[in-house]
Amino acid sequence: MMSPMLARLNPMQLLRFAGLFTWGCMGVPLLIDLFQQDITSSDLFWWRVCYLTFGACYWLLTRSPGPIPRGRWLQLLLLALLTLSAIGIGHFTGTGLSGAFLMVIAGLLPWFLSVGWGLVWLVAQHSALIPVFLQLPDFDLISAPLQAMLLFGYSSFVFLTSVVARRQMDARDEQRRLNSELRATRALLAESTRLNERSRISRELHDLLGHHLTALSLNLEVATHLSHGKTQEHVRQAQSLAKLLLSDVREAVSQLRGDDAIDVREALFSLADGVPSLEVRLDVPADFRVSDSGRAQVLVRAAQEIITNAARHSGARRLDLKISREGGEVVLDARDDGRGADAIQAGNGLLGMRERVAEYAGRLDIQTAPGQGFALRLHLPVETPA
Repeated sequence: MMSPMLARLNPMQLLRFAGLFTWGCMGVPLLIDLFQQDITSSDLFWWRVCYLTFGACYWLLTRSPGPIPRGRWLQLLLLALLTLSAIGIGHFTGTGLSGAFLMVIAGLLPWFLSVGWGLVWLVAQHSALIPVFLQLPDFDLISAPLQAMLLFGYSSFVFLTSVVARRQMDARDEQRRLNSELRATRALLAESTRLNERSRISRELHDLLGHHLTALSLNLEVATHLSHGKTQEHVRQAQSLAKLLLSDVREAVSQLRGDDAIDVREALFSLADGVPSLEVRLDVPADFRVSDSGRAQVLVRAAQEIITNAARHSGARRLDLKISREGGEVVLDARDDGRGADAIQAGNGLLGMRERVAEYAGRLDIQTAPGQGFALRLHLPVETPA
């Protein structure tokens, strides 16, 4: 059974610690061998540079894993330096340990490149091992490619294992996101059901009890004119009770209709809690309610689409969502710290959001620029204008 400490680590964190541990372990025996063989001071210097460069690049890359998007070439540069330093270790030491370092890189590739480009990178880095092996006395033009192919087989196994781990983590994150959306939908449905039930009860009280109590009061009014003495006194007392009861029913109906609004805070916070790779900061007034179930659904679906886009497409780490009231409108402000874009390419999600907002005479404004993330402002009228 996995220890509690390891259970709290995600696959990328485990890969980071495993890679740095392997890097450290492979450096110890290599240092011992270097002092037992004849190696020039120049080669010793460059070996140390390559070894330290490998560790530094690996540490920097695993701090913020993710696909390499357009405009974020720093990660790609670090990945290239990582590969060159691994090959340089074998070149300057005259050993075959480059293959072991390349296996570490193989486990890292699926977290930064697609499977196709990762395989291309894998083939390229192992092909570069052939000249390194040819400088060793025990290798020739036949054995050097065969040795590189052997190491490529080992690295392919590590690569595919890492691909499986990446897909499992993505599937788990997607399941968590879908569960949060389901909880948000359930909360919104519960609020709508509560609102409909209160409306039904208020109508029943008004239409049935109110009607019968009014009829009873009128009949008692007639009875007061037809009765005399003690009888008339009791009839008037019954009439007063009927009027008081009618007043209580009307007050209860007014209270039921006065709370005729949907609390969307629970649904919004359920959405914010379901994205492990994104920090969502939600600012919603404590007494925020929406009187119309359709408008409440528009707000929840808009927040859902914003969170999904920030987590999947923008490469953001933080998303700020704020809901406020301005005059007769509900305003939803959203801003992430993603990479942004030169122009907005509206997909089905954004198009659907615009259509839902337009149904209630609202508007949607989006601003973005490279390196400045996405900013969205949604205006939703509380009441549809005539």
